[in-house]
Amino acid sequence: MTTVGILGGGQLARMLALSGAPLGLRFLVMDTEADACAGQFAPLLVGDYRDEAALAEFASRVDVATFDFENVPAESAEWLAQRIPVFPNPRALAVAQDRMVEKSLFRRLGIPVGEFAAVSARTELEAEVARIGGPCILKTRRLGYDGKGQFRIRTAADIEAAWQALGEQASSVGLIVEAFIPFERELSVVAVRGRDGEFRTWPLTENWHVDGVLSASLAPATVDAALAQSAFGHARKLAEALDYVGVFALELFYRDGQLLANEMAPRVHNSGHWTIEGAETSQFQNHLRAVLGLPLGATDTLGHACMLNWIGAMPDAAAVLNQAGGHWHDYGKQPRAGRKVGHATLRADNPTGLAQALQQAGDALGRQAQVAPVVGRLLT
Repeated sequence: MTTVGILGGGQLARMLALSGAPLGLRFLVMDTEADACAGQFAPLLVGDYRDEAALAEFASRVDVATFDFENVPAESAEWLAQRIPVFPNPRALAVAQDRMVEKSLFRRLGIPVGEFAAVSARTELEAEVARIGGPCILKTRRLGYDGKGQFRIRTAADIEAAWQALGEQASSVGLIVEAFIPFERELSVVAVRGRDGEFRTWPLTENWHVDGVLSASLAPATVDAALAQSAFGHARKLAEALDYVGVFALELFYRDGQLLANEMAPRVHNSGHWTIEGAETSQFQNHLRAVLGLPLGATDTLGHACMLNWIGAMPDAAAVLNQAGGHWHDYGKQPRAGRKVGHATLRADNPTGLAQALQQAGDALGRQAQVAPVVGRLLT
């Protein structure tokens, strides 16, 4: 029986393990925390990702390794790759860990991207803000996610506060300043590439964020076919350039009829959770198929689906489960402000039916504001 090793033990590893059970797979999860939620469904090895003794034990117990999140040290991934198959490859992981390297790759591949520049000193920040213009955003090059490690600069008067907030990290994780994109819509491509180079995408997904954290995802997004094909082409270029194996997401901004790349996530992605019930093959099972060299599954949708994220604490499940197409996912985490603790997916055969289900669930949960933008999109 094949054992898949997952570095990182959060909800993504948990859902990978659940989706792998029908394939007869076993799993070993490695995480730095003893209460990692994937440990409720798979054996858990607790250790530091830079500890070679822990990595050696991990490698000795698995046949192939993959990742639950992108902040596993690329050096550790490289160490493992010299001993066992690792997918996606350490290079892809390293590129996605550094915003400057990532955006430079987008540019080299001809994938449109907003203005950006690396900064290592306050004087450089002042010069780049003057060049790019406001508003813009100062970010850490590494380790930031879900809106963390960022400071918006509206005018030159904000430079001092931005540098006070993030300047100390210039020497450790590096900083990048990016033009703020006044986007009309946020979209993502969730794609998969197999060991043999086969490439597939799920339909384009539209996303809504609150305070930098994903709130809702709708699939398929209502966009014209040419725009969707452009997005899929960008994702294919990226996957082929990195010789990528597995699932990844390419986050995009839509503005004035154009797509601009925001960032890549080298793993299964929050905006693809709807695929568990809303697609012929979920992102989780297709990721496992890819890393094991199995045939990829169809990525066609099963009607229309919306994923709602639960942040901080779980609401009442009944409001969703009362809906014919309602599906509930509790990650088994302790409540905590800002923490992703679960999600729900509602599915229907047509946009009107999905809008009605969302409205009913939103009313019952007191979450009208969360569902309102999705309902508005479905009914336009």
